[in-house]
Amino acid sequence: MIDLDKRDHQPTESNTTAHDDPVPKQKMVLGLVAVFVVGVLLGGFAVQRRASHEERERNSMVALVAFPQSASLGSSNLQTVTLDGGSGAAQIKMTGHLMVINAGPAPIIVRRVAVERSGMVSASTGAPRLSPLGGTGELVVELLFECSVAFFQEPLPLGFEVETEDKHVREISYPVTLAGSDWQRIAPTNCKHA
Repeated sequence: MIDLDKRDHQPTESNTTAHDDPVPKQKMVLGLVAVFVVGVLLGGFAVQRRASHEERERNSMVALVAFPQSASLGSSNLQTVTLDGGSGAAQIKMTGHLMVINAGPAPIIVRRVAVERSGMVSASTGAPRLSPLGGTGELVVELLFECSVAFFQEPLPLGFEVETEDKHVREISYPVTLAGSDWQRIAPTNCKHA
């Protein structure tokens, strides 16, 4: 039989304290480690989210430079046609090559370019994909303009439809300088003969 009322009557040593118990210390260390791990995970998530946001902003930026290259007269260079309901006036059809340089941080595709001046109609062909920072491409621009319009007044405003790496399409304007180009040389000369 076991006597349950029997107690251990050994004297307690005076140099041991209740604070030396290793179990609470282990729990405290594990708690601190858990807090540290959660902090690292949350910090890493915040950094990753910020980096992702910065990359999206970078990929949506568009910066380009454009300048006219060669130009030639179209097959029907002298016509009498009415543009936008105006009176019949001599018009010149010209094909121009436009060099476009990507000055932005991400690749872009130039889908089309249009002239933003009254008395002119334009259409572009090609859709060059431009690498970032210095990638170049060429667009062919068909221009039909009235000789009575001061077409070559500087600068010539062009509107570009650009697709960015995030597949968004943006419209941007860029004023093109024509001084000294074939565009400036060919069109006014032929308008004098109209």
